[in-house]
Amino acid sequence: MRIWQKPVSVDILTQSSRNTAIEHLGIEFLEVGDSFLSARVPVDHRTHQPYGLLHGGVSVVLAETLGSCGAFYSSPEGYSAVGLDINANHLKGVRTGWVTGVARPVHRGRSTHVWQIDLHTEAGDLCCVSRITMAMLDQH
Repeated sequence: MRIWQKPVSVDILTQSSRNTAIEHLGIEFLEVGDSFLSARVPVDHRTHQPYGLLHGGVSVVLAETLGSCGAFYSSPEGYSAVGLDINANHLKGVRTGWVTGVARPVHRGRSTHVWQIDLHTEAGDLCCVSRITMAMLDQH
């Protein structure tokens, strides 16, 4: 079942991210499925921590980007979404390549959303699991 209530596509997500931290970190939106979003982040000099691994905060930026976009675009016109809480469990260090995140809703209520975001390496290894809770704000 398609969950999107606002027009959404890879192009729309990419355009809305111009001149933001998303663009600065090299995050690329990949797919908008019927009930999920995916994007990837490069593991390079922009996203490393001092010891040569993907910075955990960058994993959280990718997760929050996907969860926030999911909540916003799956809510009715006139609603916005703001983060209340996010957590991340970093399971495997990544030194090179790309990390891809896929966000799926756990709960889509009138006042809150909860989204699960799983991040994988290019080899398919799960490297981070994250969950975000969003407050849904009626702008009417």
